[in-house]
Amino acid sequence: MFTHLKNIETAFRHVKLFSYFLIAACTIISCFALYKSYQAADLASRHIYILANGKAMEAFAADRKDNIPVEARDHIKMFHHYFFTLDPDEKVINANIGKALYLADESARNQYNDLKEKSYYNNLISGNISQQVVVDSIQLDINQYPYYFKCFATQKLIRATSTVNRSLITQGYLRNVSRSDNNPHGFLIQHWETVANRDTTIQH
Repeated sequence: MFTHLKNIETAFRHVKLFSYFLIAACTIISCFALYKSYQAADLASRHIYILANGKAMEAFAADRKDNIPVEARDHIKMFHHYFFTLDPDEKVINANIGKALYLADESARNQYNDLKEKSYYNNLISGNISQQVVVDSIQLDINQYPYYFKCFATQKLIRATSTVNRSLITQGYLRNVSRSDNNPHGFLIQHWETVANRDTTIQH
């Protein structure tokens, strides 16, 4: 009888130990599952889906400070594209210049007015000259604010009989502004000036 009781006590102790082990294992698994679910939810919240041309494209959310160099260079590139990419059509010129002026302060408008007073745009139209710009490189200093930049580009003046290549160097500063449809990166170019704009090659 004592042996029987001893066996029952031992079995009860084993069941008790097994129950503790099972509870601990369930707790660990539950905590791990809860942690992974929070991790998955956080990862999902960083995903942004953009609908473009009927296709869903995935983007990732990040702090702006991580993207400042990329966004700033693209802002500078967009500005130079709109300001210097022109065709012998008044509507095209006005449209592109209008887009460029949303990205910069009055320093860009002053350069535009100077060129307009010198009949630069009228000469493009009368001479059937197209103008294009290719940004070669951009130096950007994000260690100071406003952010200083220097842009190196190649400007092309395309005529019916020849193409003139020019070396274009500009500089200025970037400050933060609110994002909008006209200014998606939320930067504004200020104190913009042309450092050099000289002919390099002429192709016939």
